[in-house]
Amino acid sequence: MSDSSDATPTADIAVIGGSGFYELLESVRRVEITTPYGAPSDAVSVGTVGGRRVAFLPRHGSHHELPPHRINYRANMWALRSLGVRQVLAPCAVGSLRSSLGPGSVVVPDQLVDRTVGRLQTYYDHGAAHVSFADPYCASGRAAVLKAAGEAGVDAHDGGVMVVVQGPRFSTRAESRWYASTGWSLINMTGHPEAVLARELALCYTSIALVTDYDAGVEHGEGVSQDDVFRVFAANVERLKALVLRTVDVLDRERECACATVLDGMDLPFELP
Repeated sequence: MSDSSDATPTADIAVIGGSGFYELLESVRRVEITTPYGAPSDAVSVGTVGGRRVAFLPRHGSHHELPPHRINYRANMWALRSLGVRQVLAPCAVGSLRSSLGPGSVVVPDQLVDRTVGRLQTYYDHGAAHVSFADPYCASGRAAVLKAAGEAGVDAHDGGVMVVVQGPRFSTRAESRWYASTGWSLINMTGHPEAVLARELALCYTSIALVTDYDAGVEHGEGVSQDDVFRVFAANVERLKALVLRTVDVLDRERECACATVLDGMDLPFELP
């Protein structure tokens, strides 16, 4: 059902996701947004989840037409903040770099390594503004996901390093073995610069990773195929969606985490929306 009100709707929580999440919200209103950084991936759908106002943005576009390196991450995060969003949940598909994390595993990563190239990954194009990024994910958001997982009976792994690669190709076996040898746990193509752009806008950002495959260098891996990734994600999307919905319910309504004050005292080269 759609909301026909003329006023632009607002939300304080956003979910950035892909296929399987389009029916996440109730009483949906689609909002077309323009930003100083161009158009976001698609219109933002705003609705309700358990009485809370939530925005949904399809990361790859409504028809999955945008590959990871062509997503306008800056426009996406700016659009969400301009609607009032302050907390972002980011479910994503990942490959596993550890034999102990098989397809279907849910992981709440606590660290990130950027291996992308050429992506616009900052709003700070002028002046001296350096945001703290030692802990890339919101501590309160991670705690909420883990609490929600316990209540929903989902076995969620607490912590892990997610390396974000450029894509759209998958890794060679040598690359995969290299990543695994460092102790990293997961591999993904979209988690950066989403996380750092959220931090530059003082948003809480929490990744919820669903393992869809063993990466090419893992002992059990035989090479990654797109069909396998999509098949495993589709088989687990309802479980992941239920976890996201439960997390929305348990997220703190008042932000007391470090994300909320990370920009205090900084001289930013723009006015926050």
